[in-house]
Amino acid sequence: MDYIDVCLINTGRGVPFISSLELRLLDNSIYPTQGRALTKLGGLDVGRNPSDSDVRYPDDGYDRIWNPLLFDQWIPISTSSTVYSLSTDNAYNIPDVVLRTAAKSQNSTTPLSFYFSPPDSLSQCYVYFHFAEIEKLENGQQRELTILLNGERYLTESVTLDYLNSRTILPTELAIMGERLNFSITAAEGSKFPPILNAVEIFVSKELPNKTTAIQDVEAIMEIKKLYKLTRNWQGDPCVPREYSWDGLHCSYIYNIPSIISVNLSSSNLTGKIATSFSNLKAIESLDLSYNDLTGPLPEFLAQLPNLYSVDLRGNKFTGSIPEDLLQKSRDGTLVLSVNENPDPCQSVACKRGKKKEFVIPVVASSTAAVLLLLFIFSRLAIYKQKRHGGMVTKSNIKSKNQQYSYSEVVSITNNFETIIGGGGFGKVYLGKLKDEIQVAVKLLSPSSNQGYKEFQAEAQLLMIVHHRNLVSLVGYCDEDDQKALIYEYMENGNLHQHLSVKNTNVMTWNERLNIAVDAAHGLEYLHNGCKPPIIHRDLKTSNILLTGHMQAKIADFGLSRIFATESDSHVSTCPAGTLGYLDPEYQASGNFNKKSDVYSFGIVLFELITGRPAIMRGLEKNIHILDWIYPIIESGDIQSVVDPRLQGKFHTNSAWKAVEIALSCIPPIASLRPDISQVLAELKECLALEMTNASLATECNMAPSSIPLETSYLELESDIAALAR
Repeated sequence: MDYIDVCLINTGRGVPFISSLELRLLDNSIYPTQGRALTKLGGLDVGRNPSDSDVRYPDDGYDRIWNPLLFDQWIPISTSSTVYSLSTDNAYNIPDVVLRTAAKSQNSTTPLSFYFSPPDSLSQCYVYFHFAEIEKLENGQQRELTILLNGERYLTESVTLDYLNSRTILPTELAIMGERLNFSITAAEGSKFPPILNAVEIFVSKELPNKTTAIQDVEAIMEIKKLYKLTRNWQGDPCVPREYSWDGLHCSYIYNIPSIISVNLSSSNLTGKIATSFSNLKAIESLDLSYNDLTGPLPEFLAQLPNLYSVDLRGNKFTGSIPEDLLQKSRDGTLVLSVNENPDPCQSVACKRGKKKEFVIPVVASSTAAVLLLLFIFSRLAIYKQKRHGGMVTKSNIKSKNQQYSYSEVVSITNNFETIIGGGGFGKVYLGKLKDEIQVAVKLLSPSSNQGYKEFQAEAQLLMIVHHRNLVSLVGYCDEDDQKALIYEYMENGNLHQHLSVKNTNVMTWNERLNIAVDAAHGLEYLHNGCKPPIIHRDLKTSNILLTGHMQAKIADFGLSRIFATESDSHVSTCPAGTLGYLDPEYQASGNFNKKSDVYSFGIVLFELITGRPAIMRGLEKNIHILDWIYPIIESGDIQSVVDPRLQGKFHTNSAWKAVEIALSCIPPIASLRPDISQVLAELKECLALEMTNASLATECNMAPSSIPLETSYLELESDIAALAR
């Protein structure tokens, strides 16, 4: 990019301002930061007299500051010749004046040793060593070095120096930490020349409060802004800070780098064709360009976006044929495409089939329209029930791209309701098999269930508009007179509650539990932040988390779910619904529920995964809530007593504590103190990564590293950098 945005935000301490701002243009290939910032502790020009002045611009094109450093026991050396950079290290552009000086030890058996003290023992430090051979060795021989950290090998191989050529030794992949870091540069085995050092740079990594949006997304959305001459509040980073994300955009914060997953430019006076830059938004899931003046054919690239599931192009001036791949994705149910209110969006053979009603493109409503649609559905539902009880037959309310089955087909699918695999207040769930031998679960509504009928309708309508790998999928439905059924994908491993039960002899591993937690958080994050308007589940519990044959978790049972008009909406219920043990205490007290109510329930589920205990533990005298049981144990610091004893200690303590901390963050009694589910998901991903890292490191525990003892006497310097005495 050829620009930079600087944003100042009032954090509650007054109006922010900048007196001056200095920028330095660096090559992007040097000093990699892994999404963090690097604070420089020092740039040391080794071998230069300490009384000499610092080196910086114009000698250093990057304006790095190089302080002279020379310890008494080190021998300074220098050259008047020009030192060249090898092509592989050229980007660092270390000043020639810095490389022309160096220090060496007394002989080949004496190392160059020094240490430095980071700001604290947890600081993540990176060290860059800069070498150049400035002594002409006899008979073309070469100096060979080894770098040690705290007496252990710092690099996997030795460093060989060429005359008047520089080399930069990059830090190891992982940052180094400790209260004091001791470095020794020694002559490699068999080398008769003493070690040298020309310069060294030391950095501390700083965590950024907000990761910047993926660069590809930024460039794409900036091109879109420029092409359509958009004059919204589109300044700075599109996604961060989160509370200042651009109007019309929705971002995912699940992974380390935020990405754009939804663009809504409805009624924005757009003209021309659909910008090709949209094709670079690889994470986009929803695109709304409705009610503009866009023209031309629909682009092929819309079908190539891997995560796109909703495209609203209504009310434009598109002409020409709809790309076949786009039509196919709509037929398959993987894309909801809306092209109504266009002059002639399609003139191909496929479109002619559409005119014969062999193909239907469903219409996705905007956020406001979705709410109105639901109100209409429920009003029609009331009329329907009145007519039904009066003996009248009315047309089905349920319309969807999902396949509709007759009651006789449902009887055939379930083999006359032969195998019951579940049930509830709505009725029973039966095992079924479609004609293509695919197993399904058939939820049959009991005619006597009034509350179940409402939940049945709510779940049916919701599952027709949501699609995610961690939400149970609706295969079809039956809506024939008094016979109502929903047909879902079959989940071979039942529900999470069954697997956590003490009656189950197949104990889930700690890794499986963390993966299930991540999957469930993915599904909930989609409902809360991926759906517009957001959807609140309201009955999240272990029995509503189903498991595939590969133990992938999917959230199910949306009978109590609610769709809100806006992100911040809440709802007051005069009769709080849900399941005892999982209910948000604030919701129980006030009847007020929002997204944070689901977060509380998720925290209880997470504690069940950690402990293997149910939300409500039945006792002889009284029942005990899992939080009442776990609080005293957590306060005692006994993680072994917290984690499910059936795991027999087969987990890593640090990942277990992190999981406990995440669960605790979800269950404060005040909803506003709970995090958004996207933050919970990000933390769980880190927890899982921590467990996997520990597991991989455990395989190396039998390998004892070789060590070389270092003498610990040293010289104190104000800079906290000193030489180790020999």
